[in-house]
Amino acid sequence: MGGLVAVLTLTMWSDGMGSVPKNPNPSPASIPLAVLGDSNSQAYQDYKWFPAASNERGGPLRARTFQWTEVLARVRGQELDLGPWVRWGRPGVVARAREWIGLSGGRAPEKEDYLYNFANSGAACKNLMGGRFRQGPRLVELMNEDPERWTRGVVVIRIGVNSWAGLLDLQAADPTAPELSTTIAYCAGEIRKAVEMIHASHPSTRILLVGIPNDADDPANFDRWRSARETTRIRTALDNFNSAIRDIAAGRPRVAFFDDAAWFESRWGTRDASGNPSGTSFAFGPTLRITNTAGDEPNNLLLGDHHVGVVANALWAQTLVAHLKEVFGLPLTPVSDEELLRFLDPLVNAPTAPGS
Repeated sequence: MGGLVAVLTLTMWSDGMGSVPKNPNPSPASIPLAVLGDSNSQAYQDYKWFPAASNERGGPLRARTFQWTEVLARVRGQELDLGPWVRWGRPGVVARAREWIGLSGGRAPEKEDYLYNFANSGAACKNLMGGRFRQGPRLVELMNEDPERWTRGVVVIRIGVNSWAGLLDLQAADPTAPELSTTIAYCAGEIRKAVEMIHASHPSTRILLVGIPNDADDPANFDRWRSARETTRIRTALDNFNSAIRDIAAGRPRVAFFDDAAWFESRWGTRDASGNPSGTSFAFGPTLRITNTAGDEPNNLLLGDHHVGVVANALWAQTLVAHLKEVFGLPLTPVSDEELLRFLDPLVNAPTAPGS
């Protein structure tokens, strides 16, 4: 009797979707875009995950602080379809238990985000294909509901930094250490499995693999690893990681790589030959200058919680549109600097409320 009750409970457990349509009046030409990843890709306006009183994701400036998918939805929402904004998902243990009895797991954990965004804060390589919060198989299950639409779709896989950044001391000491090699092999293996699983069901879907940046360039780490030897070793280890991800894309049709570390360095630089931070600001437009500092004001590269700020996310979204157009030949309209500056102007120059 207890087992029957448990099964009935799992069957009836709401996932928050209700009667929300999967694609409310989508443009016939829009390109569906899905995301697998970590906090670099979870929506900042998720008030389920980040309550209103939270100091995370912009603190008092939260309402005008957006993550890159939120920027895309605002500047290219007619061309790229991330799905409707929904509060959807279940606790990981519930999603897994439902799958054990042959039901849909849905998305886990519950969050407030675009339908096709499965990224969640804290996710690491182990969360791509396995465990309570496995993202890949659950996204494919959702894609299977409309396979024709996903023949022109894109999946962005941007994950790995949570498996890698905690090993910076080891990277600085020995970039060939066995633990690093094991981590690289594991992450590359999970990403490869995700690519193969997506293409097994949706062979025409494009997949963009995003490399990881150098976490030593976070301003919180500027007083560490200050020698040229340590800087070189960290860079060598990072190159090894990103090369393994790049190799997955090499030779595979409809799979491409985006070098996030190179994108960052082209704007904010990295450590110099002596291990000191260099090039810590980037000018965009006539007056906007973004420095590699942390704070919730939009002139900072990072927010106070050390996630990417709205301006850098907007620049990343701009580059992503151009990259998808270039590597996959997608019919996307490039985001000009002028358009991006118009989008950012009310976010950057909005008056701050007294006491905020």
